[in-house]
Amino acid sequence: MINAIRINENLTTTGQVIPQQIKQAIQEGFKSVVNLRSPDELGFCKDEQQVVEALGLHYVNFPLKLEALNEELITKILTALEQIPKPAVVHCAAGMRSTGIALLSIAIEEGLTPEQTLAKARSLGFSLLDHTNVSPRLKQLFVDYVNKHAKVAVATR
Repeated sequence: MINAIRINENLTTTGQVIPQQIKQAIQEGFKSVVNLRSPDELGFCKDEQQVVEALGLHYVNFPLKLEALNEELITKILTALEQIPKPAVVHCAAGMRSTGIALLSIAIEEGLTPEQTLAKARSLGFSLLDHTNVSPRLKQLFVDYVNKHAKVAVATR
């Protein structure tokens, strides 16, 4: 897919998808589309679910607003990511939220530290948490979530 970041064999992230990208995703073997946009966001595609499901893909929408982001919502989204058919395209408006969530998923799955997760992000060309305009609360939530949940994942292996 154009303008997409392949996080791993199961997750690819991007900004808002259009029907042509969904058709391309099918050709590339994707099975699910996860939309992290809120219906009240400018540019939200109101018929996206119908388009995606009509093409035979699984669809889920988790409205994710950064100001409302918390551990419970992250866990809910990551649990859904574990359960949907893969590979999946995860998208938001510009690919920032979707890539952040996908990286959290990988961190938990692989038992990565926050530093390893950020290094992986940078290796993919994604440095959201390095930007000075990212809120300190968001950075801390990301680090705290990885620290808390990745350790559990490592302990259960």
